[in-house]
Amino acid sequence: MRAPKKRRLYLVLASLVCLGGAMALSLAAFSSSLTYFLSPRQVVAKAPAPGQNFRLGGIVEMGSVKTTLSGDKPTTSFAITDGRAAVPVTFTGVLPDLFREGQGVVTIGAMGPHGVFVADEVLAKHGADYMPKDVEEELKKSGEWDPRFGPPPNASAWNDMKVKGSGT
Repeated sequence: MRAPKKRRLYLVLASLVCLGGAMALSLAAFSSSLTYFLSPRQVVAKAPAPGQNFRLGGIVEMGSVKTTLSGDKPTTSFAITDGRAAVPVTFTGVLPDLFREGQGVVTIGAMGPHGVFVADEVLAKHGADYMPKDVEEELKKSGEWDPRFGPPPNASAWNDMKVKGSGT
């Protein structure tokens, strides 16, 4: 093989190695920043590793909201349910104005000690007919809602929702 062809081959191979390395680094950075959505039932069945961020969505269980003042910030504990399971949640900070029991919410955070989800962010939306898209899809998958039988249950209809089999 002549020298120019050999040099060109090395250049192409070096370029491919660099491109592959850049793609690997990009994918590693992207996958570490992904935040998966889980329902309470999925968290209870198989809790993610402590410290692994994910989104937890569902309905704020009736009678579960308790707020205490620690320092200058309120700490609120509540449970998020999907009708089959409930996950205890704590959040330190000011909750959205629209946050209340029986309301659809999505929280972002990680599992803390003793199986409690520690939320860094709480998202709530107004309207009795609001159902977060991820929660709606999870209800469809779990069989709690079948689209053939009308729209999804609205949040106000879940005001007396309790976890199945818990008696509470």
